Amino acid sequence: MENKKIISWNVNGIRAIFKKNIDSFLTEYNPDVLCFQEIKANEDQIKDIPQKLQNYWAYYHSAEKKGYSGVVTYSKIKPEKVEFGLSENIPDTEGRVLKTTYEKFILYNIYFPNGKRDNQRLEYKLNFYKSLLTVLKEHKKNNDNVIIVGDYNTAHTEIDLARPKENSKVSGFLDIERELLDELINIGYTDTLRTFKKDKELYTWWDPITRARERNVGWRIDYIFVTNSIVKNIKNADILSNIYGSDHCPVSIDINI
Repeated sequence: MENKKIISWNVNGIRAIFKKNIDSFLTEYNPDVLCFQEIKANEDQIKDIPQKLQNYWAYYHSAEKKGYSGVVTYSKIKPEKVEFGLSENIPDTEGRVLKTTYEKFILYNIYFPNGKRDNQRLEYKLNFYKSLLTVLKEHKKNNDNVIIVGDYNTAHTEIDLARPKENSKVSGFLDIERELLDELINIGYTDTLRTFKKDKELYTWWDPITRARERNVGWRIDYIFVTNSIVKNIKNADILSNIYGSDHCPVSIDINI
């Protein structure tokens, strides 16, 4: 077994993050796999790849709509297979799901939909979750080792946001959304961070308009879930709240696999 560091980060614009001090971030953490969400660009729009990322295999899945959504996975390990979307039967025109299959595990890099805009987008988000759960149940039946990283756009429990009562009727903390994360756990997946850190005030997103990060009034909506079969292989899980550049901060795991 070898130790691998996997980092996930909603960068809220990959071109902007590349103009910031990303080289020092890569030097300090040196991830084996780096997953970005909400890249807001197509591959041909990204002109200046940081020097350190040129040593990675790169897989982009962008939205059809310009400047919207999209994910990319950078990997020092070449995957055996790369797939886009949840399945061949489910269109993914918004660039939300990138699946890389390795020898010992399957990695999903996902930018979950946001349901705040209106009821139609909330319904889209709920259906997205339900479709994913169907796929993940199949992985459990097959005894696959699965890692699901990304911006889930849902705070799971009351300790995952600073003001739960005030947000109980807001998409991102609706009971109907939180129950889907309950189901993810019930079918055999584990929230890696909570196996190591039970503390409150561990957040990954802060409203930039209200400068909420300065007051640590945030939400934990970025997660790394894994199948229960490999929880024992997780050596650390963390929130890298000292890393700036986006309205989200990165999350990470160290896994021996």
